[in-house]
Amino acid sequence: MKDYRRGIYLIPNLLTTGNLFSGFYALIAVFNADYLHAAMAILVAMAFDALDGKSARLTKTTSRFGVEYDSLADVVSFGVAPSLLIYSWALSSYGRIGWVAVFLFLACGTLRLARFNVQVGSVESKHFVGLPIPAAAGVIASLVLLDHHILRMGAEIKPLLILGLIYSLAFLMVSTLHYRSFKDFHLRGRKPFHVLVSAVLVLIILAAEPQILLFVMFSGYALSGVVEHSVAALVRKMFRHPAPTPPASQRHDV
Repeated sequence: MKDYRRGIYLIPNLLTTGNLFSGFYALIAVFNADYLHAAMAILVAMAFDALDGKSARLTKTTSRFGVEYDSLADVVSFGVAPSLLIYSWALSSYGRIGWVAVFLFLACGTLRLARFNVQVGSVESKHFVGLPIPAAAGVIASLVLLDHHILRMGAEIKPLLILGLIYSLAFLMVSTLHYRSFKDFHLRGRKPFHVLVSAVLVLIILAAEPQILLFVMFSGYALSGVVEHSVAALVRKMFRHPAPTPPASQRHDV
């Protein structure tokens, strides 16, 4: 019989709690119609979510408890919070059509987390199967920030665009497309010179227009799985060897 009183690892679970608190704060902000701070809180939750997994791997304190706790926090921060945010911000006037769309996002995100949990240790760690729910939530949060500061979408076009976006993100989360996890990317060691140049350009854009950079990064990552799958399928089709033609003596005339 397992001893459930042996305790839990403190640092990664504190970071997961920070993730959960940020998601809860985002919900409070949505109820107060403070959509800007709700979107920012979701992005902060993403930072905590990235740090808790990184700290657990660096300190070798990964545990089954931590995996389950992280998933429960992710449901709140990247499932419930962005669903209510996008419904209140853009889809409340659509009534049933609006809340069905955001429920689909929530359901697909939760299914994505459940599938990830049962696949831990059995799939290649360099790739995720389906769009990770934090990335989907990042698309929504960064779009809210981009619209608040730059786009200013009108009430006529915004709900239609958001509906299409929500259904697309829901499909990508439960798809079998592969997305890079970047777990094998390490800052230590030598890197090509163009990596430094790219990092400098990213910092410049981040300082100048962070809303644009965040949305481009999240939406680009969401599209990367589709692009890589399409390119791979095209390459396989181009280099597929045609079936050999049988000799004339083996052909059967009709």
